[in-house]
Amino acid sequence: MPTLTIRNLSEDVLRALRMRAEQHGRTIEAEVRAILKEATRSEKRIKLGSLLARIGRQVNLTDEEALLFSQRNPYR
Repeated sequence: MPTLTIRNLSEDVLRALRMRAEQHGRTIEAEVRAILKEATRSEKRIKLGSLLARIGRQVNLTDEEALLFSQRNPYR
């Protein structure tokens, strides 16, 4: 499993992580893993496809125009 090192973490942040970890009955390392997992898998985050579809609607992109993007070969 990969390792992540975080440098220059303030004492306030470390203290808050320690308290949060204690509240959840975890080590600080396990708490940070849980926070990162939630932040990267949250339903609140915007998915790229949804964002692109919303932009397409805002600029009135037609279905035919959208199809051109999917048919485009990036290696030409």
